[in-house]
Amino acid sequence: MKLSDFKFRVPKKLIAKYPVTPRDSARLMVVDKKTGEIEDKVFTDVYDYMSRGDVLVVNESKVMQARLFGRKERTNAIIEVFILRELNKKENIWDVIVDPARKVRIGNRIYFSDKLWCEVIDNTTSRGRTIRFNEQSGDIYKAIEKIGQTPLPPYINRKPEEIDKELYQTVYAKHDGSVAAPTAGLHFTKELLRKIKKKGVKVATVTLHIGLGTFRPVEVEDLTKHRMDSEFFEIPERTAELINEAKRNGKNVIAVGTSTIRALESSVTAMGFVKANAGWTDKFIFPPYDFKIANRLITNFHQPESTLIMLTSAFGGYDLIMKAYKRAIKSEYRFFSYGDAMLIK
Repeated sequence: MKLSDFKFRVPKKLIAKYPVTPRDSARLMVVDKKTGEIEDKVFTDVYDYMSRGDVLVVNESKVMQARLFGRKERTNAIIEVFILRELNKKENIWDVIVDPARKVRIGNRIYFSDKLWCEVIDNTTSRGRTIRFNEQSGDIYKAIEKIGQTPLPPYINRKPEEIDKELYQTVYAKHDGSVAAPTAGLHFTKELLRKIKKKGVKVATVTLHIGLGTFRPVEVEDLTKHRMDSEFFEIPERTAELINEAKRNGKNVIAVGTSTIRALESSVTAMGFVKANAGWTDKFIFPPYDFKIANRLITNFHQPESTLIMLTSAFGGYDLIMKAYKRAIKSEYRFFSYGDAMLIK
């Protein structure tokens, strides 16, 4: 398939700037791959599509408050430092993007507070830098949590607010490392998860730290030439056991989000089961693709020409997903990170 196959227009009024309240009151489009039927539901109805013995797989990655603002030494120029990922925990070395990049050179120090500052130690791309935080800064994750802003995607087109620290985070987020939310999971409340577990559905966890590469524009018409940035993932032993047991018993494995799917599909045995693993994945999934692990997917409505809509189309079938998106636009579903959801079964 080609990049132009995924070109469509989403009206600006459908781009959600805030999530609905409560989280699980969002709309849910249910797409049946076998029959081609499309239904309009509410997210709480997702419960009706799960049965005892099924496994719901969620991404426990936690969004860092990744957007920091500091002042450059001597000039006091305000510099935005967007945290991407930790490179060396022991030495406090991180991969970041800076803005304005022309003012930031190797050797510069940027001060965020009296106790926290960083030094630029390398250039990586035109805007990319490698930095080292000062030794006295303590736990960098806690420091970032205190002074950073929520890294809302540009299409939301507003400044982050204090409430976004809660809203742009799943209720089960646990492991710091993402710079974008695993947005399909934003629709779950603790009450809905309790109800699902009470039904006999097992909830299994993976971690995939979402980087900016997931949202990087695809710039080649030939999709086979696109390369994803590597992202860290981990599949615990218990998760592999639960999923493989469900598969052997003919039960459903329901992946929450494209990030969860990518983690699972990055660790498949020759027999078609998932194996416990931890490492880095640059797996790029687009049609056609034979999914080995999950047979159901909960996801949001994604941007045109994004790797996320490509994965969704591979899972649901290109023609059916394009039909569903046309219906979503006509029915005024809310799109993107804070938008509505889709269940593909």
